[in-house]
Amino acid sequence: MDVAFDKQEQLEKIQAGLLQGERIIAVYDGIGTGTGFIGLTDRRVILQDNSFVGKKVALTSVPYSRINAVSFVSDKSMLGKFASTSAVAISAGGKDYEIEFRGDEKARHAHDVILWNIGTFG
Repeated sequence: MDVAFDKQEQLEKIQAGLLQGERIIAVYDGIGTGTGFIGLTDRRVILQDNSFVGKKVALTSVPYSRINAVSFVSDKSMLGKFASTSAVAISAGGKDYEIEFRGDEKARHAHDVILWNIGTFG
């Protein structure tokens, strides 16, 4: 299975933390403040958050079974041809996580992977 990814170093961070038998689906770079990247595996969503005080970085794992909702967020109408920026937001355990992408293709892929997996594991 081919893994979609933007940056080799981000892919390697996700690879280093895999559970036995876990497979990576995609690793996408985020834009804007806060989230560095999102990793999607066959078991969970992994988000790197660069916004912690004291230059600390958090790598947060959210199992699909804990995700209550996933949203595709666009700065343009869903009826328009292309969005210049798009985001995916997930709600899990009373907390919301959001990652913004350049364009909508990667955001749509991330959204669809999460949606499929919460349907499978939820």
